[in-house]
Amino acid sequence: MNVLAINCGSSSIKFGLFAAPASGGRAGVVRRQAGGRIERLGQDKAQLHFETDSGAPLDTAAAVPDHAEGVRRIAEWIRAIGLPVQAVGHRVVHGGPRFRTPTVLDDTVIAAIHGLETLAPLHNGPSLAGIRGCRAAFGGELPMVAVFDTAFHASLPERAWRYAIPRELADRHGIRRYGFHGISYRAALERYCALAGRPESRATIIALHLGSGCSAVAIENGRSVDTSMGLTPLEGLVMGTRSGDVDPGIVGHLSRAEEVPVAEVERWLNERSGLLGLSSRSGDLRDLLAHEHDDDRAAIAVELFCYRIRKYIGAYLAALGGAQALVFTGAIGERSAEIRARICQGLDCFGLTLDPRANAEAGGGERRISASGARLEAIVIPTDEEIEIARDTVQALHR
Repeated sequence: MNVLAINCGSSSIKFGLFAAPASGGRAGVVRRQAGGRIERLGQDKAQLHFETDSGAPLDTAAAVPDHAEGVRRIAEWIRAIGLPVQAVGHRVVHGGPRFRTPTVLDDTVIAAIHGLETLAPLHNGPSLAGIRGCRAAFGGELPMVAVFDTAFHASLPERAWRYAIPRELADRHGIRRYGFHGISYRAALERYCALAGRPESRATIIALHLGSGCSAVAIENGRSVDTSMGLTPLEGLVMGTRSGDVDPGIVGHLSRAEEVPVAEVERWLNERSGLLGLSSRSGDLRDLLAHEHDDDRAAIAVELFCYRIRKYIGAYLAALGGAQALVFTGAIGERSAEIRARICQGLDCFGLTLDPRANAEAGGGERRISASGARLEAIVIPTDEEIEIARDTVQALHR
């Protein structure tokens, strides 16, 4: 079975085409046959990178106004290289209380995902656009599966997922902490256990998914027991354009002071805040690092970003009673040695000391960046959400 994994971000699409065995087991995905990404959707020229497991990659720029058009171009390229697609798995950020496992898509499930769109306004909409694009490109008979970021955090204990608001209101409206980036965290956990030679049931780690969206998770004996994002992906760490933790009173205060609806303030917190709001310059850490020595706002944005992450690490070490490793994943976590070093400053009291040479080493790939003998290890593990989506798709279809 050839499984296409589609991962729609707010302004990008990543994809992979995988060969899977007929048995349907999660561990049995054979290999990646092709993959790529489309970035800067909706801008004048999107960047397209497609590659097979053999042969030269295709890099080009083209007008790709939306996710549906992006999926159409991916389908067109896959057909051109002569590879069939027999199933599609889609990353969906918010599954709400209903979707705790990968789920075969039909009209009822799609409608339910649409109903959760207000809880993940930057993500569920693009996922739905990708689903519609696949139906248009491949036909309505092709089996498709939704794989939910929230599912990994279904193991959260009540003390971690419940908010201290009136219980009847919380229960009536499904208000609780769901957590996100679960597909990425599951991939990182599996790879950590393989590297450490440790079963998941004995793995207690803190993982950081750092990209345009950022979060942290405390994993105890292979299960998520706390995470920084909550009802929506807005809670927690400072992100590219999202505020992370703020006093809830800010929403009402700004609504009254600026004479705008609450929905507009929520849009500001999602789209105009975070690194972009702090710096008034950019939501991209690379830009801010390049200008922090001549721009005070860029400097405080970088400092605050790292400080908030360090606070969460300390809190999760206390909640877990210690951990075996701190795992970095996501684009920033994998690529920015400078940010990793700043996050880890002062964590020697918990037994974490970085090896500066290992941390600064260029190139990707899995690697240990803590000093030899460090009580708390630091490890970089590139995320592979697409292979997780493909595995879950095969398993859901066989189930």
